Amino acid sequence: MITIIPAIDLKSGNCVRLRQGLANEETVYSDSPVEMAKHWVKEGGEFLHVVDLDGAFEGRPVHVDALRGICAAINIPVEIGGGIRTDEDIETLLTTGVTRVILGTRACEHPEELARLVVKFGGERIAVGIDARDGKVQTKGWVETTDVIAVDLAKQVDAAGVGTIIYTDTSRDGMMDGVNAFEMGKICSAVKCEVVASGGVSTIEDIKRLAALNCANLTGAIVGKALYEETVSIKQLAKAAR
Repeated sequence: MITIIPAIDLKSGNCVRLRQGLANEETVYSDSPVEMAKHWVKEGGEFLHVVDLDGAFEGRPVHVDALRGICAAINIPVEIGGGIRTDEDIETLLTTGVTRVILGTRACEHPEELARLVVKFGGERIAVGIDARDGKVQTKGWVETTDVIAVDLAKQVDAAGVGTIIYTDTSRDGMMDGVNAFEMGKICSAVKCEVVASGGVSTIEDIKRLAALNCANLTGAIVGKALYEETVSIKQLAKAAR
């Protein structure tokens, strides 16, 4: 069963979507993150994905207060990613009420720290976002492309005891041109932990392609622009995921 996870991307206090993660390719959809979060719950969302875009670019959490407001306003689990570089960042964000924090740049640059973080915070509270283009990991808000192979990093993350990997094909994010099911299948087959698909998930057919992979550990799909543009609904996607 694949859970449909609506996304809220925060930039300058607004809910936005970026094309391929580019800061200058921004569309603002709302100036109230709390109201947007409540809207996605009303639409049938069972889990919420939040990205602190300013945090990703600055290398530190920026929207802590907004996140606290979101968690207080809704009764579904929330995950947060973007700019989480230190143990103190993780501790601060966990006090807001989020279910788990998503490490990206830190996990790529210092994968040897993941096992310690799992022991300290619990594997279920730590997720790792693997953002990749052409199979290679991108960091620092997708500004830098590394030589790290995404599947290799996924194996390290899994071995460290991290509970969830969120895999994003950055070339497809915000483009609404389809999910990269082939790469998603490679990641799922390489690990035992849960995997959440992201990037380009925009149609019922995308969900059907993911479901057809028959990967028991593929547990969620993050959807952003397609929901904001109202080309499809959470309920329609959830029905296709069954």
